[in-house]
Amino acid sequence: MEQQINETYALQKASLQRLKNASAASRIEKLRSIETYMLAHKQDLFDALYADFKKPSSEVIIAELLGVKKEINYMIKHVKSWMKPQKVGTPLMLLGTQGHIQLEPKGMCLIIAPWNYPFNLAINPLVHAIAAGNAVILKPSELSEHTSAFIKKMLTSLFDPSEVAVFEGDASVASYLLEQKFDHIFFTGSPMIGKKVMEAAAKHLCSVTLELGGKSPAIVDESADIVASAQKIAWGKFLNNGQTCIAPDYLYIHEKVNFQFLQALEQTIANFYGVGKDIAGSKDYARIVNKRHFARIKSLVDDAILQGAKVLTGGEFDEATCFISPTILINCTHDMQIMQEEIFGPILPVMTFKHEADITRYLSQEEKPLALYVFSQNKVFSDFIVQNTSSGSCLINDCLIQFGHDELPFGGVNNSGIGKSGGKFGFLEFSHAKSVLVQRTNLLRYFYPPYTMKTKWLIEQVLKWF
Repeated sequence: MEQQINETYALQKASLQRLKNASAASRIEKLRSIETYMLAHKQDLFDALYADFKKPSSEVIIAELLGVKKEINYMIKHVKSWMKPQKVGTPLMLLGTQGHIQLEPKGMCLIIAPWNYPFNLAINPLVHAIAAGNAVILKPSELSEHTSAFIKKMLTSLFDPSEVAVFEGDASVASYLLEQKFDHIFFTGSPMIGKKVMEAAAKHLCSVTLELGGKSPAIVDESADIVASAQKIAWGKFLNNGQTCIAPDYLYIHEKVNFQFLQALEQTIANFYGVGKDIAGSKDYARIVNKRHFARIKSLVDDAILQGAKVLTGGEFDEATCFISPTILINCTHDMQIMQEEIFGPILPVMTFKHEADITRYLSQEEKPLALYVFSQNKVFSDFIVQNTSSGSCLINDCLIQFGHDELPFGGVNNSGIGKSGGKFGFLEFSHAKSVLVQRTNLLRYFYPPYTMKTKWLIEQVLKWF
């Protein structure tokens, strides 16, 4: 494997200038080939994701195919204009010059993709990298092995390894790749591994995009539309069995509507998936990816119950099938382990609040989340939360949909991520903005030494003007 990686790295290194000079039409053709292949083989992708964690085909379309198709089409629409030099104004002090910004590919790029949305979160950054003119080595997750195999088959059939190559394998493969001198690394995963990626990149002064995670809160104000909010939170939380980096991780409910909202949430879960053990038979409900993650989530629930939390609904576990039912935990407190770690599963801890300042005070002491959700019809309340918290994104009265907005940057803050993706922000992440300045005069000769009295006077006048 190491020899193959070295050979591929050398091939891609030699192809960088060719890829940099490739026309917009050439890049667009490559993007269209990805779209054509994935749509022609979507049943194979359905089968792969079902084999990995029983993901319903409807969720595959919503959360995997649709996002990639949309991103490809957005790149196709704009890549030609983004590749053109961007003219800038001329400051008075530099009269006679003309400047522009040229976006050029960063070069050798490494994408390390996660397992939770293994197709979308591997192919979307690849789309950005190709549109920007880079060579890419992609490392998909070994935990979603069937989808990783699909990705390898697709990209091997579409691209020469001098442009795009896929290397499957465990953490040792990722570690070896991180030892190489890349120009940019795009990593999606946990903050813990993100720190290791950043440390490896620092050895080569390589730029990074880190799509991480954290505990994203959902806040329900007393003015919220109870039924609609319950539906949106349940969908956002239990999609993909809770294995979503921007899923609501825990819930703050105003004490005046706590009982009413929890009733609506229970009813929504029943409407979506069924009741009790019947949920295990639902074709619309995915599974935890493996037994190790299953055990981790169960231990968080066991610890919370031991410390006084109660199961309002759900609480069914089946290790043999990695099944965990949609579970709501009440009587939760901040010091429980489930409130210290990102859950990444279908468990929703609930706490109540009386004053919004209590929420912002708590959030100011915690790591900045990847997303923050506010459900309220009171603009004063939602504005207060937005202005007094920090998060990668903030969404009012819905969940998850910010990921699909082409004109908004997606990414975290500090522990929840570094850098942005999505739309032009993704293109820029894989591009270097090179400044180009053309001098057409020689006015600065009046400021050259020797510094006579006249020269000094001119310099002092410039200081006054600016």
